Amino acid sequence: QVQLVESGGGLVQAGGSLRLSCAASGRTFSSYAMGWFRQAPGKEREFVAAISWSGGDTYYADAVKGRFTISRDNAKNTVYLQTNSLKPEDTAVYYCAAGRGIVYLRSGYDYWGQGTQVTVSS
Repeated sequence: QVQLVESGGGLVQAGGSLRLSCAASGRTFSSYAMGWFRQAPGKEREFVAAISWSGGDTYYADAVKGRFTISRDNAKNTVYLQTNSLKPEDTAVYYCAAGRGIVYLRSGYDYWGQGTQVTVSS
């Protein structure tokens, strides 16, 4: 069992940055790939970024490539999402997830956090 708690969201102006964190409980954190998804009002939850259990492989959606960076610290049971050059279209609730399936798909994850709101003003 893994419990996930996101933090670090907030209101930021376009062009700004936020660092999202996801703290996990459970001794098996390091055995899971971790992902970030986001959901804007009226839209489907979409893949943002993922990182392998070791941190050696990372994956990004085209919309955030070059602006967002995912990382993890297995000693601290935490995964991060550094978001730079934020745009109004990045406004969404951001969720972290843990799983062992296909990292681009929601179905690839077994555990989800409650989400943290990111709002980017123009």
